Amino acid sequence: MLGISAYYHDSAAALIIDGRVVAAAHEERFTRKKHDDSFPANAVRWVLDEYGLKPSDLAAVVFYDKPLLKFERLLEMYHRYAPRGVGSFVAAMPVWIKDKLFIRGHIRKELEKLEGGKLKNLTLLFPEHHLSHAASAFYPSPFDEAAILTVDGVGEWATTVIGHGSGKDISLVAEMRFPHSLGMLYSAFTYYCGFKINSGEYKLMGLAPYGRKGSARVEEFRRKIFDTLIDLKEDGSLLLNMSYFTFATTLRTVDDRKWEALFGIPPRAQESPITESYMDMALAIQEVTDEVMVRLARTAKKLTGSRNLVLAGGVALNCTTNQKIRDAGLFDRVWIQPAAGDAGGALGAALAAEHVYFDGPRRMEKEEFDAMQGAFLGPEYSELDVERMARRFGAVYTRVADEALYKEVAARIACGQVVGWMQGAMEWGPRALGNRSILADPRSPDMQKKLNLKIKYRESFRPFAPSVLEEDAAEYFETAEPSPYMLFVAPVKEDRRTEGAPADAPLSERLNALRSDIPCVTHLDYSARLQTVSKKTNPRYWALINEFKKQTGYGLVVNTSFNVRGEPIVMTPEDAYRCFMNTEMDCVVIGSCIFDKQDQPYWKRQELYGED
Repeated sequence: MLGISAYYHDSAAALIIDGRVVAAAHEERFTRKKHDDSFPANAVRWVLDEYGLKPSDLAAVVFYDKPLLKFERLLEMYHRYAPRGVGSFVAAMPVWIKDKLFIRGHIRKELEKLEGGKLKNLTLLFPEHHLSHAASAFYPSPFDEAAILTVDGVGEWATTVIGHGSGKDISLVAEMRFPHSLGMLYSAFTYYCGFKINSGEYKLMGLAPYGRKGSARVEEFRRKIFDTLIDLKEDGSLLLNMSYFTFATTLRTVDDRKWEALFGIPPRAQESPITESYMDMALAIQEVTDEVMVRLARTAKKLTGSRNLVLAGGVALNCTTNQKIRDAGLFDRVWIQPAAGDAGGALGAALAAEHVYFDGPRRMEKEEFDAMQGAFLGPEYSELDVERMARRFGAVYTRVADEALYKEVAARIACGQVVGWMQGAMEWGPRALGNRSILADPRSPDMQKKLNLKIKYRESFRPFAPSVLEEDAAEYFETAEPSPYMLFVAPVKEDRRTEGAPADAPLSERLNALRSDIPCVTHLDYSARLQTVSKKTNPRYWALINEFKKQTGYGLVVNTSFNVRGEPIVMTPEDAYRCFMNTEMDCVVIGSCIFDKQDQPYWKRQELYGED
């Protein structure tokens, strides 16, 4: 079963064999175009080639939503708000008439290129968008039964869905419909705070802790959101005041003049300095999002009676909100699809076809594991591939056996070096989980600044995540639950904290103030976006962190994705070497090969990074 998401953003492909998730990849990693929305020809080719399959071998090809139903929604919205939106209508229709209305034909054409001939008996299926999200959340989860909550901008009509999964069956029991959307609300604030919609939402989440919690300004923003922008019901459903939003009929998101009159600040220009007002605004919308999602989770509990919850949809990538749901104590266990956004819809579409359309049995993993194989479902490269790359660039490396490798790399990190770490199969989802990561020492007081400005080339406020040995997590963080996919936050333990700069201090002072004995991964609110590393799912990464613990006494490292601003996470050895040479990383480790920056030939730096 082949699942595909495409033509909107974050195109991807996923392969299911006998109900088991075996391969999944993002198109952007092949094309190097961030958030690539084109047909995932490269990803499809790879997942099929990996298992020696042709399109004609597939039981079905499954697209992650229903384009005609989405087109119906667009037409109805334009008709409802006419004559407003005529410009957007004129701009959108050629794209739909040329491409999106004929997705069935486009898919067939692309697959026939891979087949090398006509496909006579191709079964093409189109589950609804939120069913794809729900399937991606429930079927790979470790639960035989669970409540399902999917929340995003919009699918066809639905923006939020509550469902229930039991065995191989999914039932969708309640939904919220466009234009009333928590995802669109959060994206509106993403835009207003100066970030790019569909890629900058995580920046807004990272900015929120810089807001002055409990301050008059934050409370004022919260009150205006609740009193003017949304009508929030007790069950978590909400109505947007559409006189303040323009996304239903235009290519813009909000009415800037009305928002400026409401909040007293103009929309922030991208790349301009971030003032305290925007930090407070980010915190206010984060707190509103938390409240809405906890209410929705409570309703899911009430409607299903389940003790487990699974989440998907773009809003489920908000780690802070996920932790609020977990902390609310509504469910015994919460599990989130690591590729919760649209890319994950490819996986969910294939799973929905497998279990709903074809009535296939569900294969449950051991209770403590999910079916995602640690999310290491992408391309993997051999030592020969590394040698080919090195010959091409004249790169110099040293091959080191495993135990010696862990000792040397851990020592490099401990002495302040920044290390690129590329191992095994690539991660599925937006987070680097230890196979395509940049690693550093969490104890260093100036490492956050160094990583942001000299390695990632991005905003100085952006936080970094810790990768901690699963068995040691409770030594550093107030948590008793695993977080293998970096989708929850946890407070740094009280006894590790130091008093940071006061909330009214300048941003530079607050950024540079020590907040704990692991300052590089401690956010201003003393939280950390946590990844717990299991020896069972990623033994090499676990062994490296464990060696770092032997040398330093600390069983955790800084983990950020192996890329620079505006570039997708690296996939191939060539991608890794280019990124390494275009930044101030000290070394890169690809498999068992260490490339030290001082040993490399002259390299003319290339401007690989841009807007993201």
